[in-house]
Amino acid sequence: MKEQEGVIKYQLQHMQKPIKETFSFNEINAWRTIIFRLGLIGQDPDRYNNLGFGNISQRLYPLSSQFIISGTQTGSIEQLNPEHYCLVINADPRKNRLSSCGLKKPSSEALTHASIYAQDNTIQAVIHVHSPELWSCTAALKLTHIPTDIPYGTVAMATAVEQLFQTGQLQQTPLFTMLGHKDGVVAFGKNMQEAAWILIKYLSLAISTAKQ
Repeated sequence: MKEQEGVIKYQLQHMQKPIKETFSFNEINAWRTIIFRLGLIGQDPDRYNNLGFGNISQRLYPLSSQFIISGTQTGSIEQLNPEHYCLVINADPRKNRLSSCGLKKPSSEALTHASIYAQDNTIQAVIHVHSPELWSCTAALKLTHIPTDIPYGTVAMATAVEQLFQTGQLQQTPLFTMLGHKDGVVAFGKNMQEAAWILIKYLSLAISTAKQ
């Protein structure tokens, strides 16, 4: 059976209330709009059964384990408002649990984001996109990747992400593809700009490679 995109698989405890913590959405929203315009986050009737895809997150503040992430199924909106985001209060990838608050529930990939933040306190931003060009060039560009038998939004995915960090494969290039999650690519960085630029850099390499 084909896996359905956008389904939340973790145990979620969500409080349906506005985010009260002080946080400027300007930077995350600007980069999210750019990524949307590149077609890496969005919603397309010809892809994934017309469900929204891709998400973006930013650590609430340095050293915090909490983070802001775009809400589930907001992919069709070009420019989000604060109410389209969610605050992840606590996450335990190994136990498949996550608690959050906001007017939107967190993205289906929030557990993967939490796993990435847990590996390195210097990581401040994570971007998960769907890029057929980049994903299909995993081998050609020798990209770090998670095997095809690991489904998205699961404990297995969170564990696989942790293992990638432990092997040191992500030290040079903070980007990896998820071969078991069609077109799935994740980039991260010490700030939102760094995460976005590494994603755009490798997208350009993938497009160039495909034309050769």
